[in-house]
Order: sequence, then C-alpha cells, then structure tokens
Amino acid sequence: MPRVRVRQHVNPLSDKYQIPLVPPDWTQIYPHLQQPLHLDIGCARGRFILEMAQLQPDRNFLGLEIREPLVAEANRKRDELKLDNLHYLFGNVNNSLAILLVSLPDCVLDCVSIQFPDPWFKKRHAKRRVVRPDLVEELGRSLSEGAKIFLQSDVEEIATEMREQFDRHPQFIRQHPEQWLLKNPFPVTTEREKATFAKGESVYRCLFISVTR
Repeated sequence: MPRVRVRQHVNPLSDKYQIPLVPPDWTQIYPHLQQPLHLDIGCARGRFILEMAQLQPDRNFLGLEIREPLVAEANRKRDELKLDNLHYLFGNVNNSLAILLVSLPDCVLDCVSIQFPDPWFKKRHAKRRVVRPDLVEELGRSLSEGAKIFLQSDVEEIATEMREQFDRHPQFIRQHPEQWLLKNPFPVTTEREKATFAKGESVYRCLFISVTR
C-alpha cells in the first residue's frame, strides 16, 4: 500500500478538531486489558509504538494522533502484523486527553511519551503547542505513582519549555540531574530522531516520574 501523504502541520484550534474523541470499548481493543499501557501523544505514523509493541508483547500501546489519515494507515499496518497489543486513535489531545484518561482502567497507564511535537515557533501560535499547563495538570491528576513521562524534541526552545512545565508540577520529578537525558531509555528510536542524528544535529530529552497520586 502506498505511503499516505498528509499535511505536516494542522492547527489544533481549527473547527475541524474541536469535537472530542469518543473512547472505544477497551475490552474490544486489548485482549489483555490489564497489561501496562504506554500512551504516545502525537504519534504521527505510529512507527515508534509499532516496533515497541512487537518487542514488548506483555505491554499495551496506544497512539493518539490529530491527522486522521495517519491513524487509519497505522491501524491498517497493525492489522497486517496481527498485533493485539496496539491501537491508534484519531483525536486532538487539547480537548480529548481528560476524556481518554478517564476511560482507561485504573493504574494501567504507566508511561506517556511526547516526541518531537510541532514547535509552533511564532508567539501568537504558542497556544497550539501540545505541552501546556492544562495537559501537565491533567496527567498529574490521572497518573499513578511510578508512571513515567518521556519528552524529546530537536528544538531546544520547545524541549526547554516542556521540561520546565513538568519541573514546576509537584507530582513530577525529573530522573536525571543534568538538563538533558543523554541516552534514549527505549530500545526504539523515532523516524524523526534518526533523521536528526543523521544531519549531525542534537536531540533534547528528559524523563520524569510521577511520585504521588
């Protein structure tokens, strides 16, 4: 099947993306629903968790992506590989995260990753960014003790902003004393990460853990 071509950036504040997602019946999605769940926010084509799901069949993986054609393509690929611990959802994290988190069984979500989000450089576009105080607060309300948050970007300004927002929240503790995590803690790297290193450029990462509920 040919690679789906879609716009690289979409405006999450446009009318098209203001309808919150309707969570599925999770018992129909994951045969082993009580396995730990990794949520990848802004998963794009979903290749990162596609590989992770194959490497870690004892975990479930969920990708959330605002570009619907990419979600359809990713779920087709999942079906081709017959992976029952992987699912992709179309939705806007800005208005759907709370609904999604409430719908999940208690304590299964133990890892959230946000990797290379759209930077939206212009000051007037900053409200379109993924990591905002309301997202951090929602994760703080929903994640159990020990859950991990992994962030990375190839734009230092954006990575710094994300890191500082989680640093300010009392529930999240950064797991490395240096500003940036030197090594990716996962056995899989994203396509963007590979491309960034191929150009000789830097990736800025950080890892947080939830300390209370």
